[in-house]
Amino acid sequence: MTDRESARSQSLGELIASLPRLLIQLVKAELANLRAEYAEKAKYAGIGIGLFVVAAAFLFFALGVLVAAAILGLAVVLPGWAAALIVFGALLIIAAILALIGVGSLKRVDGAAPKETIASVRSDIDAVKGLGRYDN
Repeated sequence: MTDRESARSQSLGELIASLPRLLIQLVKAELANLRAEYAEKAKYAGIGIGLFVVAAAFLFFALGVLVAAAILGLAVVLPGWAAALIVFGALLIIAAILALIGVGSLKRVDGAAPKETIASVRSDIDAVKGLGRYDN
């Protein structure tokens, strides 16, 4: 016997008595859905923030290399500072790539609002009101 058939065979009093239990189960399911949705968003935000920190570290070292290049440029005509500028350029490119990947990861967060949970709660409210389409 399916749930729908057993619900039809129950009396009105039994259905009303089971309503608090069903509402508690619904609230628990919605909270679990909310928790899962925020966990996914937090994962992408953490990856993006971590990549920004790594990019900032590369930029910090790139600044040190630029200072070393300026010092070597004054001390030696070409070879020392040219090598330092090449290293600086490589660090700058790595930092830019990491920053772009971090931006892409943060864009996947798509706001802080739990959209799936909100839609699910609205659907549940519509079901309680008797609105919308449901499985037959």
